[in-house]
Amino acid sequence: MSRISVDQVKHVAHLARLAVTEEEAEKFKRQLDQIITFAEQLNELDTENVEPTSHVLDIRNVMREDAAKPGLPNEEVLKNAPDHQDGQIKVPSIME
Repeated sequence: MSRISVDQVKHVAHLARLAVTEEEAEKFKRQLDQIITFAEQLNELDTENVEPTSHVLDIRNVMREDAAKPGLPNEEVLKNAPDHQDGQIKVPSIME
C-alpha cells in the first residue's frame, strides 16, 4: 500500500507552483513512496549509543580569530580613488 497519494503529490506541486501531468504525478508518487520506505528502514536501526552530529565528517571551524587590526591610512586608500572629497571617496549620484 502506498503511503502517499496522487492528490498529495498534486497538492505539494501546487504549493511549489509546479505544473505536473497525471503521468508525472503517478511517477512522483512511486518515487516518494520509495523514499518513505527507505526512511522507515532507517528508523529500524539501533542508534542508542550514537552521538548526535551535525555533519558526517569531523569538521572544525578553520577560520582565523576575528581580531581588530589597523587598516590602511586614509591617504593610501584615497590615492587610488578616481575622485574624493573631505577624506571620503566620491561616487556618482544614483538618485536625483
